[in-house]
Amino acid sequence: MSAVSLRQADNNDLSPLTIRRLQPTIGAEISGVDLRQPLDDATRDAIRAAVLRHKVVFFRDQDISRDQHVAFAQQFGPIYAHPTTAGVDNHPQIHGITAADFAKYEKARKEAAAQAGKPDTAHEDKYHTDTSWRLVPAWGAVLRGVTIPDVGGDTIWVDAEAAYNGLSDDVKRRLEGLHVTHDFREALNRVGKDYPIIAHPVARRHPETGATILWVNFSQKPQILGLELSESRELLALILNQYKRPEYQVRFSWRPHSLAFWDNRAAVHYAVRNYGDFPRVVERVLIADQADYAAL
Repeated sequence: MSAVSLRQADNNDLSPLTIRRLQPTIGAEISGVDLRQPLDDATRDAIRAAVLRHKVVFFRDQDISRDQHVAFAQQFGPIYAHPTTAGVDNHPQIHGITAADFAKYEKARKEAAAQAGKPDTAHEDKYHTDTSWRLVPAWGAVLRGVTIPDVGGDTIWVDAEAAYNGLSDDVKRRLEGLHVTHDFREALNRVGKDYPIIAHPVARRHPETGATILWVNFSQKPQILGLELSESRELLALILNQYKRPEYQVRFSWRPHSLAFWDNRAAVHYAVRNYGDFPRVVERVLIADQADYAAL
């Protein structure tokens, strides 16, 4: 793949794309491209540059098949098949994310918490990033709306670079050199798999843009290592409050045939489950990052 420059303008006379910013630092909507068709190199690189610049980009009215969904994602890197899913209709690369599966997970989680005598944390915010439990997480994700409620079911993405930049200098100093755990073992164990608990830097350097990213996954039992538990909880609460600030967010209202494509290393996201018992379905394809540690 050719090099992508962040200095490239969003819109220029040589590109068929129209890129409309949605928020000052995060989110853009792209039109002028048919995702059913293979991309030429220039269009592919323009989309990738937009993802790096805006952290998440959105496409509307793209009535694509599952094969075309996978083919689009493959143009940006090798596909990573998530180990907790069997795939969808002979597409092992696609992870179906359904309201029904979430309800089953929540029921099992509540029962396990009750048996262990732990409080029910079902309503805690779970801002997260995908596959952060791996040593080298997926760099990108392409999510397609399949069965979408008329109202509700939005997804929020957070600019984790802006969230870091908005911290006080004192908090930045406190976070320097600290690592936070990403523990996905419970979910992996349910499907007969396992993976060591990983710790990534809390303030993580983006490998392409060089930006400092505030990178915590609140769905994976985060704990900051090397601190008293009380101080870890204090700092995690400060980070969560940064993620919740509207000025660092973009909120996307799904429609059928909408797609979101985001840089998993630069943003965290949150699924808003305010659609009752509607059988919402979205489908995700993950794009693997380079194996930075392959030579070790």
